[in-house]
Amino acid sequence: MGKDGFYTKEMKLTTKSHYSVKALLDLALQPDYGPASVKAIAERQNIPGPYLEKLLITLRRAGIVNAYRGVRGGYQLAQAPDQISLGQILAALEESLEPFPQYRDDQSLAEDWVTLSVWRQLHQKFIKALYSITLADLYYDARSWQAAQGEGINFIV
Repeated sequence: MGKDGFYTKEMKLTTKSHYSVKALLDLALQPDYGPASVKAIAERQNIPGPYLEKLLITLRRAGIVNAYRGVRGGYQLAQAPDQISLGQILAALEESLEPFPQYRDDQSLAEDWVTLSVWRQLHQKFIKALYSITLADLYYDARSWQAAQGEGINFIV
């Protein structure tokens, strides 16, 4: 485990992934308010605006968000939060979905068939888990954590 006890260095989300999930969670809060501007999201989530814009363009190309031009333009989720998975987001960003960097599905590298089988199964289950965790799940987890911390209505991921 990492020094904070939550993850190992190998399993840490990249800045690109972290910022993208934060921005998408921010958009999940805006379903009835129309598109949110890059500037508004960047300010609320403390993400550099130009970097956020690049991330949102990538997510738009993947069909995760819709972009709208004009004075009231901005970005909105293309689907409901419970229809967008963490696996989809990471794949759209071309992030590695490899939970164990040292894992190689190569029989010649395995100590024995048991070791290879264990790593294969762990890898498959991890990938499946990434695609089963949705933005809605992350939203409710964040809200629960904030409530437990006694934080108010202001939602910053």
